[in-house]
Amino acid sequence: MLFDHCAECQRCCHIDPGFPPLEVTLTKQEKQSHGQICIQTRCEHLASDGCALSDKKPFSCKLYPLSFNPQTRVFHFDIECPLMPQYAAQLHDRHSEASQHLLAARQEIGRLEKSDPAFLQSNFDVDTDYFDLQLLPMPAPRRKRTT
Repeated sequence: MLFDHCAECQRCCHIDPGFPPLEVTLTKQEKQSHGQICIQTRCEHLASDGCALSDKKPFSCKLYPLSFNPQTRVFHFDIECPLMPQYAAQLHDRHSEASQHLLAARQEIGRLEKSDPAFLQSNFDVDTDYFDLQLLPMPAPRRKRTT
């Protein structure tokens, strides 16, 4: 499984020495339940097998290693994430874990565009400041066969 490696890597849940703390961007609804989440050196919700928040994990964390630009409506990714080569390769298979992750992200973004558009912009601003982002390579749409 693609994201099984995340529990081992945990790179996105750590802050390297010398870097400023990372304030995790939260939706309006997430702010009500979490208040705030700030990673000083290691996320306080990080367990040995991954995020202890499970289903209550913030959307910005679920979205990672992707980042969505609400102005251009395109996805970027953090080039530091070791999953990205495999993630990009899996996008050619619409049933893959990466394709399912991207589909779920698109669906949640569609909901947030209506209910919390400020979150989307704020999240992209934080991602742009904090991560080295590159445009997500999207596979060309499949052509229908004509016989």
